[in-house]
Amino acid sequence: MLVIIETISLFIQPVALAIRLTANIMAGHLLIHLIGETTLVLVSTSTFTALITFIILALLTILEFAVAIIQAYVFTLLVSLYLHDNT
Repeated sequence: MLVIIETISLFIQPVALAIRLTANIMAGHLLIHLIGETTLVLVSTSTFTALITFIILALLTILEFAVAIIQAYVFTLLVSLYLHDNT
């Protein structure tokens, strides 16, 4: 029974890491897409509001870039830890 549980654990850890990474990337991209579409719609109605949303979009893109760097570091660190524990 212990062998089965340990085998499942070995497969669940990389899957959980992949799901976590995918969810973080998708959330950031979805937010950027929604704010970008809002900016495009607001250009024809209110230029000032569109400028504000564009500034928010630019700041959010910088934040997304920083999050991507952190996610890459965490992903690499966790993969190396998982591989070290299972060798």
